[in-house]
Amino acid sequence: MTEAVSPLPNERAQYLLKVLIRRFIRDGQPVGSRTLSKDAGVDLSPATIRNIMSDLEDLGLVSAPHTSAGRVPTPQGYRLFVDSLIRYKQPKDIDIRQLKSQIAQQQEDPEALLSSVSHLLSKFTSLAGVVTVPRGQKSILRQIDFLPLSDNRILAILVINDREVQNRILTTESPRSADELRRAANFINEHYVGMDLAQIREELITELEGTRDSMNQAMHDIISVAQSAMVGPSRPPGEFVLAGEANLMNFAELSDLETLRRLFDAFSRKRLLLDLLDRSINASGVQIFIGQESGFSILDNCSVVTAPYRVDDDHIGVLGVIGPTRMAYDRVVPIVDITARLLESALKGVHEPPG
Repeated sequence: MTEAVSPLPNERAQYLLKVLIRRFIRDGQPVGSRTLSKDAGVDLSPATIRNIMSDLEDLGLVSAPHTSAGRVPTPQGYRLFVDSLIRYKQPKDIDIRQLKSQIAQQQEDPEALLSSVSHLLSKFTSLAGVVTVPRGQKSILRQIDFLPLSDNRILAILVINDREVQNRILTTESPRSADELRRAANFINEHYVGMDLAQIREELITELEGTRDSMNQAMHDIISVAQSAMVGPSRPPGEFVLAGEANLMNFAELSDLETLRRLFDAFSRKRLLLDLLDRSINASGVQIFIGQESGFSILDNCSVVTAPYRVDDDHIGVLGVIGPTRMAYDRVVPIVDITARLLESALKGVHEPPG
C-alpha cells in the first residue's frame, strides 16, 4: 500500500517537516522559510531552512508548486508524517459520550444505525463519512423440515445457527406426500447439517447432477427445489452508506467543478469505493490511503482513512472518511478508530440472542 521513503538526514529535518505539514493542513497554502522559522521556534536562519527544505525536496517529501512560493508536502511526506512524526489526539470525553449516545439511539434498527454512523463520521471530521453494509454472517443449517401445502407447494422450515427459524414456500413439479417430504428432509439433515447454506446449495446442485439417474424421482424433485431455499441473509452485498459529500467542497484543492463532478460520479458508481474499502476488511486496525496509494486516479488528491468492524471475530464491514490529503490526521484517525469500536458494540447488542 505504501511507498518506501528514504530516511531523513537528521531529527531537525524531521521536526521542520512536521511543522510544515501541520501549517499546510491548517491553511492550505505553501509554507515559506520565514513562516516555517517562526512556527518552528528554532534559531535557524532562513538560508539554513531553505537548505533543509531543498534536502527534503530531493527526498521527495515536499515540493515547490511555484518558484519562491514555499513548499507543500507530497504524498510521501504525508506518509512519513502519519507513520512516524504525528501525535494522535484522542477525542474529548464529551465527543465520545455524544458518539455513544447517538449510536445507541439507533441500536435496534441496523439500517438506521449505519446511516447514523456515516453522518456522525462526517459531522465529527467535517469530511465525507462512509460505512459499508455488513457482510452477512454465516448461516449454518441446524435442521430442515418440509410440510405439504396445496397446489404443489411445500413449506420448508429451516433452523439456522442457534435458534433462528426461517420459513420458505417452495413449488414442486407435482404433489408430494408427507412421507416423500420426510425422506428428503432426512437426507438433507443427515448429510448437510452444520454447513453454511451457500455451501449446501452448491453441493446439492453437484449432488443432483451426479445422481440424476439413480436417485428416486420424487426425492430428486424435492431436493432440486430445496436447494433454491438455501440462501442466506436477504441484505444485498456490495453497498455502502455515504454522508457529507458536500463537505469536500470546502477544500480548495477539491472544489473545482470538474473534480467534484468526477468524485461524485465515482461515489455514485460505487464499485471504485467498494474495491478500496474491501482492501481494509481484514486489516488489524486503521488503514490510511494517501493520494495514489488508493490506486484510483480520481483520489490522487484525497486520503481515505478506514477501519474494519466485526461481530464475534468475523470481519463484516468497513467504515471511514474521505477527504483531501491535507486532512487533520491527528484528529481524524482516532475518531475513525473509536467509531468502529462503538459500531461493533452496537451490532453485538443487535445480534445477541435474547436471554
